[in-house]
Amino acid sequence: MPRAPRRPSDEARRGAYKPRVDFSRSRRRREDGLLALRRLDRDAGLFKRRRDETAPTVHASDPAPTSVEEAPPASNARPPPGSSSPPDPSAPRNAIESELEGLSELVDKVCSDDTTSQLEATVQFRKLLSDEKNSTVIRIIRADVLPRLAEFLSRHGLPQLQMEAAWVLTNIAASDYTLLVAECGAVPRLVELLGSPNANIRHQAIWCLGNIAADLPSCRDILFDHGVVTPLLSQFRDDMKIPVLRTAMWALSNICFGKLPAEVQVKPILEIVSQLIHSADEKILADACWTAYYICSGVDDAIQDVLDAGVCPQLVNLLMHASASVLLPVIMALARISAGHDAQVQVLIENGILNCLAQLLARNYPKNIKKQACLIVSNIATGNKEQIQAVIDASIISPLVVLLKTSESDIKKEAAWALSNAVSSASSEQIQYLVSRGCLEPLCSILSYQDHDLLYTCLEGLENILQAGEAGKKGEESGTNPYAQFILECRGLDKLEDLQDINSDRIYELVMKLLQSYWEEEVSESDDLDVPGSNDSADTVETKPEGAAQPPEAASGADEAE
Repeated sequence: MPRAPRRPSDEARRGAYKPRVDFSRSRRRREDGLLALRRLDRDAGLFKRRRDETAPTVHASDPAPTSVEEAPPASNARPPPGSSSPPDPSAPRNAIESELEGLSELVDKVCSDDTTSQLEATVQFRKLLSDEKNSTVIRIIRADVLPRLAEFLSRHGLPQLQMEAAWVLTNIAASDYTLLVAECGAVPRLVELLGSPNANIRHQAIWCLGNIAADLPSCRDILFDHGVVTPLLSQFRDDMKIPVLRTAMWALSNICFGKLPAEVQVKPILEIVSQLIHSADEKILADACWTAYYICSGVDDAIQDVLDAGVCPQLVNLLMHASASVLLPVIMALARISAGHDAQVQVLIENGILNCLAQLLARNYPKNIKKQACLIVSNIATGNKEQIQAVIDASIISPLVVLLKTSESDIKKEAAWALSNAVSSASSEQIQYLVSRGCLEPLCSILSYQDHDLLYTCLEGLENILQAGEAGKKGEESGTNPYAQFILECRGLDKLEDLQDINSDRIYELVMKLLQSYWEEEVSESDDLDVPGSNDSADTVETKPEGAAQPPEAASGADEAE
C-alpha cells in the first residue's frame, strides 16, 4: 500500500530541480554520450600506421612505380590496408644500438651539402626507426634533424631523398611525438607532394598526413591551415590501386574526425564516400563508413548533407555485413542520422532499417552493436504515431522486451529507453498491442533505475498506458482500470511508492499524480491506517471502554480489515 506523501525540504528540491523532459530532448539526450563514444571509437577507427618494408628505388623519370603500392602501411593496433614484412630477424640485436652510438656521424651527413651522404644518412635513420622503440625516436628527435628532413621534402630533383625523408617523418608521426612532425615545417611540403608526378611519393605523403591527422586536434588544425582537404580529395581517381586507395580513405577518415572547420566543404567528401561505401574491400568500406559517421557528428546540420549524398540505402544494406569492423561504423552513422528530425528519420524507415534492426536485436551480436540498435529504435519511437507503428510492424517489441529482461545492464538501459519512448506517444490501439507483448512488467522494473531522465520518460509512458486503460475500463465488468491492476500485481505500485522520496521535483510530481489519479483508494486507506489523528503524537494511545460504539468510518475500516 502506498504510504502518505513525504516531501523533502523545499530548499533541497529547489536545488535539485531540472526542467521537464520533452521529446526533442529525449531524441538528443545522448549527444554528450555520442561525443564520448566518438573518443572511445577513435581507438577502433583511427590508428597511426608505421611502415617497415624495403624501400623502393624512385627515379624522377618513373611516374608510377608499384613497389610501394604493393606494400601498403603496417599498423600496430589495427591491421594495415595490406600486408607488411617485419624487421629482419636475422639482424643482430645490437646492430641498431651500435648505429645509435654513431648518431652524431649520421647527423653530420644529413647536415652536409653532399646529396649522396644525405640520402645514406636518411636511409639509416629510417632503418633505425624499424625497431619501433620510443627511445630510438627520442634520440633521433633530440638530434634535431626533423627540420632538415622536412627540407628534403622540397628536393624535387631528388625523388629518392624525398621518399626516404617522408618515410622517416611518417614513422615518427606514428609515435607519441606527432606534434613535432606537424610543427617542423613538414606539413606544407607534404601537402605540396600530393601533386607530385610520382605515385610512390604521393602515397607516402598521404600516409604521413594521415598519421598527423590521427593525433591531437591541434595537429589537424595545422593540416587545415595548409589546405589539406582539396589536394587529398584529388588523389581519389578511378585508376587508383587498392593499397593506395586504402591509405587515402584511411587518411581522409582521420582528417574528418572531430569538428570540421566551417570553411571545409563536406559535399565533395561525401561524393567520394557515396562511391566507396560500395567497395568490395573491407578496409576501404570501413573507413568510408567511419568518415560518414564523423561528418554526421562533427558538422552542424550535416545529417541532411549525408542523406542528400544518397548514402542511406547502402548504409542500411551494410547492417547485414558479416564483418564487425564494418558493422560498427555503419550502425553508429545510422544512429547519428536517427537523431535528426522526423523527416530525416522517415528516410531510414523507408529504406527498411527496422527489419534489419529486428534481426540485429534478435540474434547474437556484440554488445556495442545491440546498444546502438536499441538507440536507433529509441530515436525512431520518439517520433510520430506512424513511426511508432512502423516499429510495431517490424516485430521489434518482443526482442526489446527480451533484452530488457535478460541482457546486460548497458543493453537493458537502451532497451528501456526504446520501450519508454514508444509507450509515451503511442495511441490506445498501439498501447493495447504493446501491453499484449508483455511490456508492462519490464517497464515497471525501470522504476528502480537511477537515471532520472529515463525514469521520467518511463513514468510518462505509464501515464499514457493508464490513460488508455481508463478509456477502456468501460468494457470491464468490474469497472476497474485493467492496466492499473496489472501494475499493482507486478509490484509497480510499490516502486511508485518508493519514488515519493526521490530528489527530483518533476519525478515526484508525476508519481503523486499517478498515485492520486489511479490508486486514490489505496492512498486514502493508507492515510486512514497510518495517520489516525493529525494532531496526535505518535506515542499517544487513546483508550475507550470496551462497550463504546465506534464511528461508522472506523467500523467500516474494521470490517474491511477482517
